[in-house]
Amino acid sequence: MGKDLNDKKTNIDNKTLQNLDIINKFGNIYITEAQGYHHQQKHGKERVSRNTFVLFKLLNLSIKLNNYQKKMLQEFKKEEKMALVQESLGFSVADYVIFSLTIAISIGIGIYHAFTGGKQRTASEYLVGNRKMSILPVTLSLIVSFESSIMMLAYPAEVYTYGIMFLLTSLGFMFATLLATRIVVPLIHPLKITSVYEYLELRYKSKGVRLLGTVLGTLYSLIYMGFVLYGPSLAIEAVTDFPFWASVLCISAASVVYTAIVSCKNPSSTLFSLKGGIKAVIWTDVFQCLIMFTGVFAVIIKGTIDSGGPREVVDIAVSSGRLNLFNFDPDPTVRHTFWGLVIGSIIRLIDMTFRQATVQRICAVEKQSDANKMLYIAGPAFLITLSLACSEGLVAFAYFTTKGCDPIASKAIRKPDQVLPYMVFHIFKETPGMAGLFMAAVFSASLSTLSSLLNSMAAVTEEDIIKQCFRNISDYKATIAAKISVVFYGVLAVIFTIMIANIEGIISQLSTSFTSAVSGPITGLFLLSVFYPWATKKSAVVGTCVGAALVFWLTLGQSLSKTLRKTQPLPLGPVDQCFANETSSFMVNFNMTDMLYSYNVSESPVNVLVNDEPGVLDRYYSISYLWVSALGVTFTVVSGIIASLIEGKPKIKNNGERLPASDSIDVRFVLPFFDQLFPFIPKRIRTKLYLGVPFEKRDSLLENYGEKQLETDINLLPKTDNNGSFTNKMNEGKI
Repeated sequence: MGKDLNDKKTNIDNKTLQNLDIINKFGNIYITEAQGYHHQQKHGKERVSRNTFVLFKLLNLSIKLNNYQKKMLQEFKKEEKMALVQESLGFSVADYVIFSLTIAISIGIGIYHAFTGGKQRTASEYLVGNRKMSILPVTLSLIVSFESSIMMLAYPAEVYTYGIMFLLTSLGFMFATLLATRIVVPLIHPLKITSVYEYLELRYKSKGVRLLGTVLGTLYSLIYMGFVLYGPSLAIEAVTDFPFWASVLCISAASVVYTAIVSCKNPSSTLFSLKGGIKAVIWTDVFQCLIMFTGVFAVIIKGTIDSGGPREVVDIAVSSGRLNLFNFDPDPTVRHTFWGLVIGSIIRLIDMTFRQATVQRICAVEKQSDANKMLYIAGPAFLITLSLACSEGLVAFAYFTTKGCDPIASKAIRKPDQVLPYMVFHIFKETPGMAGLFMAAVFSASLSTLSSLLNSMAAVTEEDIIKQCFRNISDYKATIAAKISVVFYGVLAVIFTIMIANIEGIISQLSTSFTSAVSGPITGLFLLSVFYPWATKKSAVVGTCVGAALVFWLTLGQSLSKTLRKTQPLPLGPVDQCFANETSSFMVNFNMTDMLYSYNVSESPVNVLVNDEPGVLDRYYSISYLWVSALGVTFTVVSGIIASLIEGKPKIKNNGERLPASDSIDVRFVLPFFDQLFPFIPKRIRTKLYLGVPFEKRDSLLENYGEKQLETDINLLPKTDNNGSFTNKMNEGKI
């Protein structure tokens, strides 16, 4: 322990003794007043009132001094424990080497493809890997795109705090991927589009609807970036003396600089800012996936050994109630139930299949059947990945229970989401390099996610906002604006992270709640567009705005309401072996509870009002965060259908010779609901349920659709020389 900490201990020692003397004096006065209370009642109401006032004033002062004392002790315990951590943990030379090498390789892949271009000669090859990428690397890339520091830090913390029931989310994800093979793949793959928001413009022939989707998608990305940035910053704070805010600034700055480097060659591509295209993105993701799985397996194996073996881990999990997997309570206000985790997650996770990252990978494989296979693999793979993350949480709890020092209960860490990196640095203290590998996995996952989101938002800003508002702007000026937007979005991400840091809760719940408030209306907009042919651009906008307003209101109410009853976490582990809990000279033997109850509170003139019956708004705010996305989808779809019925149905015109009129239904951009979701219904019945919409013409209308349009995207690419390699010159435009 350092000299500064010893000096602070001495100062707190002296101040505590002084405050203890004051508290004891006031306590004695209070007890004297309380004992004479009944005797003084016969002398009149004024004297009783006066003595009661003095009594409670002294009590208030005593409580304040006692709370101040407790606060000082808690702060010192935390600093004492953190000082111990900083001396015993931290990076070794090997950790720094492994960490630096891993990050350098990850970044190097992106920079290499940014400056070489990967010898890609056509727009199709650049944008979607010539639609001939192998299924396995694309699937691994898709899995990584669904993961981030949230998977590596938040899900183990969720299991550590509330138990393994969260694993049921994986069932919802598998159902969501199956639905995607019936909805997203047959819709997107034949269209051969390169932007998910491009579909909205094609569907409604309206740039306004596309802009609405773009704005909501950008807001979603900003919120998600805040949580992705929050995770590694917490991890670094847990095991080093590096401040949280400094980590936030450094990681965000690294992401912005990395984005600027890899996008400097072609920042105006609407799909990928890496000049190497989809191949660079996928192979970078494959490398990071291998690193993440290596780190996860190492943590589980070493942590299990140090905890006493698999049987000990299971026994501790069972005895602590952390293996309770099923709760069939139908109450939607219960935090976790089978219905919320499975059904709620199906609706919430179907949004993932409508994200740009998923659409990119669907378009990167050659056949529609290949895209389906990719999703068939991704579903069980997500189950395996989430199972590993949940296992880490169980192993961490078993480890700290056997050691007799729970870091959350002992205040050794500030947030539950720090528990896994805290354990990693303990179990690998004698194994140089492994802690560095784990932190590199967390950091690289976050860097990849952050840079991808920054690139995507910059490209969307340029193509869907800047060029739409300033139609005569040159490519050069648009490129400069896109680069500036990268910095702008990076600053906004930092602001969101700081806001998140001041909200109580664990990352898994907070990220799901806040992102669902945006993803729910977006998913509702897509489902309305796909399955309700009579939806118009006006009804789509109305439905989306109504859905967004209602779920934003719900999310803010859940975050700001002070009267909601929160689900208590499971009991934490023991702390009897913690250094911070050893008796020291300044631990005082002053029990304010005994002093409070030495007075008969039943005779006190003060009435305490407790509102046990929640109001209407509190009932609405009490809905589990798992249902937020489902409510957003429901509000959006129902509002959109009602608005379209009020507006009136558009005419049906499809002859295959020309594009439909602006007020007609184009069956290329809609799907038959019963054909896709209920194919077991007899064909003749499903045909009648078309309600006059000529879905039977869709396949013929989609023949060879999109190939010509994709080639027109060549203007988004740099010029090529005679050898087919990319040059440094962008398509020329007036400045």
